[in-house]
Amino acid sequence: MRAGESYDDMVSTSAAAGSASGVHRRATYRRSLWLLTKRDLAVRYSTSALGYLWSIIDPLAMAFMYWLVFGVIFQRPVGEEPYIVFLLTGLLPWMWFNGSIGDSTRAFLRESKLIRSTRIPRSIWVSRLVLSKGIEFLASIPVLAAFAFFSGAVVHWEALLAPIGIAIQAVLTLGVGLIVAPLVVLFRDLERAVKLVLRILFYATPIIYGLPDLQAVGIAGIAEFNPLAGIISLYRSAFFPEHLDWSAVGVSAAMSGILLVVGILVLRRCERAVLKEL
Repeated sequence: MRAGESYDDMVSTSAAAGSASGVHRRATYRRSLWLLTKRDLAVRYSTSALGYLWSIIDPLAMAFMYWLVFGVIFQRPVGEEPYIVFLLTGLLPWMWFNGSIGDSTRAFLRESKLIRSTRIPRSIWVSRLVLSKGIEFLASIPVLAAFAFFSGAVVHWEALLAPIGIAIQAVLTLGVGLIVAPLVVLFRDLERAVKLVLRILFYATPIIYGLPDLQAVGIAGIAEFNPLAGIISLYRSAFFPEHLDWSAVGVSAAMSGILLVVGILVLRRCERAVLKEL
């Protein structure tokens, strides 16, 4: 950003330049997306004394709570040792998904003035949430590595599959966000419904347990249709390769792609009505 140039000026300039050519429009989109993402991260941490630490305190607090309940008090019959690493490999990606979708419920409402006054693609207001939360997820990986080191967890070659999990999760999160963001503007009660569904989805996702634990009760096949199940199995396989389920990964990839297409169509169909509501 050039000296003396405001953020609104930059967005307006990007919007005007976006009508030039396809290549230029994509470059403008990426530039605007990065500017919005940097703004989100700067605003989020500039007023916080702990800054980056807040992005890891929440999952660490949840991991400690579940470790205490299932690992110490009830001597859990699920998961693997070290259980804290097992939990974090599920909780950290969940925080990315949960935070992005939760914020997507107000993605258009919070930025209504800019959305009405600029012509950059409206999808960028959801994309920037997915990207900023994804950066926080990547920033939390050293914390997972530290717990793995001190707990003696062994890293396997399946750790190389993590980028596949990141790519699928980004597609999934963006797709769901593009569905939720415009619909909440038109149906305000949907915001509360999304929060309720996210609470239920947390326990329906193999986070505090794994897919192999569900085989004993015969519902592993059903659980694979949760698109987060295959994604988490990819992350978790870095330390627990027996939890890698390629059929679940395939289902996750397919459902993520479908949801992204549905999200794009929903946004296009609702865009005019959303602009009227804003």
